[in-house]
Amino acid sequence: MTTVAVLGGGRIGEALLGGLVAAGYDAGSLLVVERDTARADDLTQRLGVTVTDTADAAARADVLVVAVKPQDVQGALGAVDGGRDRLVVSLAAGIPTSALEGWLPPGTPVVRVMPNTPMLVGRAMCVLSPGAHADDAALDAAENLLRSVGRTVRVPEAQQDVATALSGSGPAYLFLVAEAMIEAGVALGLPRPTATELVAATVDGAGGLLTAPGNHPSLLREAVTSPGGTTAQALRVLEAHGLRAAFADAVEACRDRSQALGATFGG
Repeated sequence: MTTVAVLGGGRIGEALLGGLVAAGYDAGSLLVVERDTARADDLTQRLGVTVTDTADAAARADVLVVAVKPQDVQGALGAVDGGRDRLVVSLAAGIPTSALEGWLPPGTPVVRVMPNTPMLVGRAMCVLSPGAHADDAALDAAENLLRSVGRTVRVPEAQQDVATALSGSGPAYLFLVAEAMIEAGVALGLPRPTATELVAATVDGAGGLLTAPGNHPSLLREAVTSPGGTTAQALRVLEAHGLRAAFADAVEACRDRSQALGATFGG
């Protein structure tokens, strides 16, 4: 079986390892590099993975997953030598494949991935882009790995910043909307636990409708909106307050910030 090593046992690294184990992956083929001893012991006890150092992980891995903070990536990859062929899958935000390739042995296939936090519950949206040496087989291998924690889509690397602004940061936008709805319900007299349950279930159910084959947000919205009804009144207020323009500006600002961060790594 393919040996997978994850550099970084934080929330995203743990989510990937847990997803692989839940999908039936042999825990004996999973390695993790985690400097926090207590954290490392916890991962070993709960998931059965092997804790090791970066040099050993790189020497043994067929797939090396980079799940450390962006500022720690170059240092983490410093121990990776050219002694074997391996695929490197980077989950580090904002770092272009050209920078990753420059920190790795020549010719290393790299796949850049923008995940999002729903990976923690097995419902991630992972956006993949190949580096200069990553062929379709490398992309297939990365996708097979990431499907254990959600969905995948491939885009040219030039579109990664826009993808970051939609799916990468998108959960925070929806959490803000949910928070605002809960506060509105509380202000109108609902107990906070009740308002929270109503909104959380509504967001979850609406997401299920949106991802069902053949559905479109405009059609779904129209199906809920009766002429002159309560929903129509609520939507009129949201439109009057410039909701669409606010989202357009927010997504653009996020895209711009992602581009700026990428530029610091040579993107």
